[in-house]
This record gives sequence, structure tokens and C-alpha cells, in this order.
Amino acid sequence: MEAVTRDFFLYLSKNKRLNQLAKGRGSHLAAGKIIGGIDFESSIACIRALNAHGLSVTVDHLGEFVDSKEVAAERTEECIGTIQRIHREKLDSHVSLKLTSLGLDIDRDLVRQNMTRILQTADNLGIMVTIDMEDASRCGATLELFKEFKQQYEHVSTVLQAYLYRTEADLADLMPLKPFLRLVKGAYKEGPEHAFPNKADVDTNYMKLIEQSLLAGHYTGIATHDANIVEFTKAFQRKHRIPMNEFEFQMLYGMRTQLQQELIAQGYRVRVYVPYGMDWYGYFMRRLAERPANISFALKGIVQK
Repeated sequence: MEAVTRDFFLYLSKNKRLNQLAKGRGSHLAAGKIIGGIDFESSIACIRALNAHGLSVTVDHLGEFVDSKEVAAERTEECIGTIQRIHREKLDSHVSLKLTSLGLDIDRDLVRQNMTRILQTADNLGIMVTIDMEDASRCGATLELFKEFKQQYEHVSTVLQAYLYRTEADLADLMPLKPFLRLVKGAYKEGPEHAFPNKADVDTNYMKLIEQSLLAGHYTGIATHDANIVEFTKAFQRKHRIPMNEFEFQMLYGMRTQLQQELIAQGYRVRVYVPYGMDWYGYFMRRLAERPANISFALKGIVQK
């Protein structure tokens, strides 16, 4: 049943007609509930409110699979402007982005040029930029580019997905760079040739990756709403006496808000992923596909706000 639910929401995430309807009629429903706002300006109040409750943030301008150099240039300018605004407003926020939004599917040199401008700004202002991971077909290129950037810039991090077979080897390969990594289970639909088909195997691999990253002493973002994974991490941290300033939990805006506050009260660091923009529909459907429990969390957030 869980697999059927996942496939259903992934199918919906790619429906262009529903996406257009969501842009036109649904943004007012999503803003302030599952996205920070329709643009960065309208998301600032949301970020300030989260910061006031002890929560750090990472923001993401939604939209991917750009096939125009002009649009990639616009996305680059948007990201640079966001970094500058975060610094100017003294917000506790990182920036997340997808390389496809900067032209990965057009030309790799184009991505290098765009990311160089972004990371120069990020290093100058001390704002972390996280390169989000996409589907398996883009994983290798994303990690190759991340390794290039990491050797030149300090304020760049990336994401590893536990459902891919390759990820344990990727983690080992990145270790010499001492990276800040966000560990996630994975949200795209992948075949059994690339990914573990069973949730139990994904969870086992996820916990293994958490162990390896924490023991290596590299700052780790553990992105999960799964209470079992949260408790596993806390127990592992206590057993191995890992300093609490060497990792953080990460959760989505509008989901598991009570758990976020409980973790803050217990002294843990928590970062909330706050997307913004009109292209929120595909993102939201993939989040629902990740874990059926997200459906109830999301609906509670929409109803209560």
C-alpha cells in the first residue's frame, strides 16, 4: 500500500496541468503553511519567526530543470540577491539550490560560471550554500561539481540520499574534503537498478550513513521526520559522546513543528527547510511521496494556520 501511495504522489508531482492550477489558485493556500511565500521578500517574516523560536533555516527558490540560459542567469541573480539579503537582514539562514536550476542540463561550464558567482558571494558574506541532490541520473555530475567547488570555496555543502546503492561509497569518497553534508532518505522515483526498493533497507542504510558521518566528525544535517531515526541518532550521539554542535536535525517547514520545538528544548540544533516561489506543487507532492505520515502532518499545518 505504501508503494502505491508513493507512486501516486510522484505521478501527481509531474502533472503539468495540476502544477499550473496550483500556481494560479493554490499559492495563497500554500504560502505561510508549506512554503514561506511566493518570493523571498514575502518569506522574510516567516524566517524571522522561526529564528525567534530558536530554529535555523535554509531557503530554496523552487523550480528546476531549466532549459534556457536566460532563465539560469535569472536564477543565479535571484540566489545572489537572496544571499545578500540574508546577510543584510542578519537572518539565521542558509541557501539551498539545485544545479538544474542553474543550467546543469544545458552545459556544465554554464553551471560552473553561475555557481562560481554564487559561491564567491557566499564566501564573502559567510552564508552556506547547499547543493541539493536530484535524481540518480544527475547524481554523479552533481557530486563531481561539488568536489570541484569544495576545493575552492568554504561555504558549500551537498546532499546524499540513503536510498541509492552508491551513497555509502560516495560518502567515503567525500570524507577527505571534510564536508558539511545533509543526509536524506530520498524523494525521487528510482528503479531497483539504482535504489533500495524496500523501506527497511533504506532505513538501515540511512542509519549506517549517519553513524559513519558522525564518527568522522564532519558537520552533519540529519534530515528526517521519522521519530525512530531521530531517537536512533540521539542514542548514538550519547553513546559515542559526539558533541551536539557537530550535527543538526533538519525538517520541512509546516511539518513536525512540535517535534522541532521538543528537540530545541533538549538542546539540539534544528534547521527548517523553507521553500518559496510559485513552483511549489511538485515539491509538495514529492514530500508526500517520501513518507505517508507526511500527509497528516501537512494537512494539520494547513488547517491550523
